[in-house]
Amino acid sequence: MERWHRKIAVVTGSSAGIGAATCKALAEKDMIVIGLARRLEKMEEQTRPLIEEKYRKNFHTYKCDVGDEANVKEAFAWIEKKFGGIDVLINNAGISPVASLLAADNTKVMKDVVNTNVMGVVWCTREAFQSMKKRSVDGHIINVNSVAGHKVPVVPGYGFHMYAPSKHAMTAMTEVLRQELITQGTKVKVTSVSPGAVRTEIAGTEYPAHIPALDSKDVADAIVFCLQTPPHVQIHELMIRPVGEKF
Repeated sequence: MERWHRKIAVVTGSSAGIGAATCKALAEKDMIVIGLARRLEKMEEQTRPLIEEKYRKNFHTYKCDVGDEANVKEAFAWIEKKFGGIDVLINNAGISPVASLLAADNTKVMKDVVNTNVMGVVWCTREAFQSMKKRSVDGHIINVNSVAGHKVPVVPGYGFHMYAPSKHAMTAMTEVLRQELITQGTKVKVTSVSPGAVRTEIAGTEYPAHIPALDSKDVADAIVFCLQTPPHVQIHELMIRPVGEKF
């Protein structure tokens, strides 16, 4: 992680789960971390205390709904002005509401998923890349994907609804970004990290203890692993699953 010492990392969806664990991991690797989330108070009350005390000065917060393009532009302009630019982007924000594709009056819920899980990634990546390009930085963009972005699991009693299609879009987007970054003549990396089951809010507050699942820290460790590869090595897709996961 030497190359990222005191560099700027932006982590979306930082108020809980994988986002909070990633903020902790990067801040404690001595990166300057900016957490973006809709719940500013929760980031301050829950994410910041997770970080070892001597590294808390490395963690900064900004209220941002990545599903709102204007809000994304405002957040990244603030980061540019205050910190000078962005070196690493972790696209982690995502929602998975329980709402069938066939349900009546589901338009708002479906749009919310697409705006957060798909368009939010597009908008944040665009703003981060423009910052990297302007400063000739060979940065790294990491998309927190899902095994549901590669194959729709069949889990009794649980429906993936619009979440799985949105994660399939992220899988395709990561490859499109890889190709576009090459045509741009940059050495910016893009990586998709696809966890299996993780004990986070998105899976519900009560995750059955008998079902194999990862902890948020496991995914944060995988993100750090991808970041610390040498400049000529790009992990395109990393799938991480708990031992014993059946679907």
